[in-house]
Amino acid sequence: MKHLLRPAISLFLLLSLVTGIAYPLAVTGVAQTLWPDAAGGSVLVRSGVPVGSRLIGQNFAEAKHFWGRPSATSPQPYNGTASGGSNLGPLNPALVDAVRSRIAALRASDPDNHQTIPADLVTASASGLDPHISPAAARYQLERVARERDLPLERLDAIIDAYTENRQWGIFGEPRVNVLKLNLALDGER
Repeated sequence: MKHLLRPAISLFLLLSLVTGIAYPLAVTGVAQTLWPDAAGGSVLVRSGVPVGSRLIGQNFAEAKHFWGRPSATSPQPYNGTASGGSNLGPLNPALVDAVRSRIAALRASDPDNHQTIPADLVTASASGLDPHISPAAARYQLERVARERDLPLERLDAIIDAYTENRQWGIFGEPRVNVLKLNLALDGER
C-alpha cells in the first residue's frame, strides 16, 4: 500500500504546485504585462480616486445622470459577486411586473417624453452587470438629462456620439454607450 500512496501524494503535491501556484502566477504575469488595464479590472480613476470599472454597471439614480440597464443582481444592484440573470421567462408575472414598474419609473421621471422606451432600459442583461446601453436608450433620456443639467440638446447629443463605441472589431455586437464614462464626462462639463 505504501508503494501506491507515496507516488499519489507526490503527484498531488506536484500538480497542486503547478496548477495552483505556477500557472496562475504565469497567467497573471502575462496579463499584467500585456494588458495591465484589463488585468487590473479596467478601473476608471478621477482625481486619483477610483470611481468604478468600465466593465461593470453602476447604479445611477439621479435625474441629471443617464441610467443604465436594470441589474438582476441582489441584494444590491450591480453586485459583481452575484452576477447572473433573473432567469425569469417572458411570460413570468414577476418579470412582467418588473418591466411595468421600470416603464412607470421612466415615464414618471420625464412625463413629456412619449417616445418608445428601448428594451434595454427595462430589461436586465444576462449577467446583470452590463455597463452599456444602446445609443437609442441614451437618446431616450436626452431631454431629461439636458433639462436637469441645463445643457443644449445638441451639445448633449454630441457627447453621446463621442462616447458611443462601435461594434467590436467592426462585426460583433451592436454600437453601445458606456454609462459610467458618459456620466463622468458630463460631471466634468460643469
